[in-house]
Amino acid sequence: MPLTDPLVVEHLRVVLIESPIRMARRQGVGDVKGTVKRVLLRLTTREGIVGWGEAAPWEVFTGTAEGAFSALDTYLRPLILGRSARHVRALSADLDRALTGHTDAKAAVEMALFDILGHAAGLSVAELLGGRVRDRIPLSFSIADPDFEADLARMHAMTAGGHRLFKVKTGVKSHAEDLAHLEAMRAAFGEGIDLRVDYNQALAPFGALRTLRDIEAFRPTFIEQPVARRHLDAMAELTAALDTPILADESCFDAADALEVVRRRAADAVSVKLMKCGGMLKAQSLMAIAETAGLPGYGGTLWEGGIALAAGTQLIAATPGISLGCEFYMPHHVLTEDVLEARVPVEAGAVVVPQGPGLGIAVSEAAIRENARVLAEA
Repeated sequence: MPLTDPLVVEHLRVVLIESPIRMARRQGVGDVKGTVKRVLLRLTTREGIVGWGEAAPWEVFTGTAEGAFSALDTYLRPLILGRSARHVRALSADLDRALTGHTDAKAAVEMALFDILGHAAGLSVAELLGGRVRDRIPLSFSIADPDFEADLARMHAMTAGGHRLFKVKTGVKSHAEDLAHLEAMRAAFGEGIDLRVDYNQALAPFGALRTLRDIEAFRPTFIEQPVARRHLDAMAELTAALDTPILADESCFDAADALEVVRRRAADAVSVKLMKCGGMLKAQSLMAIAETAGLPGYGGTLWEGGIALAAGTQLIAATPGISLGCEFYMPHHVLTEDVLEARVPVEAGAVVVPQGPGLGIAVSEAAIRENARVLAEA
């Protein structure tokens, strides 16, 4: 490293925010309404290059926003300051050794480092990750409003704009209601939509096969995580028994999980989430295993805003196997406002991967204050 390396990180700012959302969300493992919490991270080098990251945990999934804030402010800050953004892998390994878990906070650090590197090199993060294989990613919207008629109205508006992918959160209401909702969607849109279902672990292994055979009648593209994460044997049995592909989400957090899913033939596809696996490089490691075994990936999400969305699009743009689209709909359809100067574009039902350097976004300091409630800052 040069003695006067301009990419040495000299300042770290972390902000815990709470943002209002447009609608309630019922997700099987937990409900969300009113607001969501996120953590924004800004790293600044000695020559003033700024990189942004975002941690968007969920308490029933990866942890709490308050925990991510504390991880970044108290435990990871001393390891980051004085280090060069050139050493992303080495620094990431140091973070893992220093603090167990907190994959969302570590993903935020990696985002910010890659953002700095991209701005310094004049390259997008996708190019730093190996180059683009796609510039547009089909966008999936989750049908999770407790008011199904409101979601049905959204579907009509969205399909008119070219949107095709919809993922229905099942197992929250009764099985009869789930079937009625799927029937209503097929009646309204026919084969003009790509329909998926997601149980978020809602089913018990006992009786799950009978339930899912009913679901198959509506020809979903995949059935996501029907049973609890630990029930890999049941997942394998469902994968073998059903014609519809099974997608592993909670059963596949990282590369080690992916290896086990492949070994036990517990799924036909995997959901890749930056908040689960701890960053873009680790997501690519996970997908290397999945791709080798012939399992495609899907770009999953928790409650990310535009910063993490941009990182997710850069990852998918550079990773051939994540071919089943993404669900990066939060900033466009759920958050009332975001913290970017301009949102990452969505055109004809697809997210357009930013072309600019780094993450390809600009964060508005004014928007952080105006569009969210700052709960803590350091």
